[in-house]
Amino acid sequence: MSMPEPVNPTRISQRDLRNRSAEIMDALERGERFAVTRNGDHIGDLVPIRRRRRAVSRAEFAAMSRGMPRLDDRDYRADLG
Repeated sequence: MSMPEPVNPTRISQRDLRNRSAEIMDALERGERFAVTRNGDHIGDLVPIRRRRRAVSRAEFAAMSRGMPRLDDRDYRADLG
């Protein structure tokens, strides 16, 4: 039973992966996807990982916070006990 292939992957053989690993890793960083084959059979996928952003702009934070309830610092301190 063969594995499903990622959407629009570039097919590469096991040999290509071994011989062109630096080039393929660079392409992964750019978002390219690969379907890896061995003897013509699809055996796995190489897909880029989704990177989390480290910072949020002030405007984005304000937009996300708009719907949040207001906090009362006195109530907060009272809850801490």
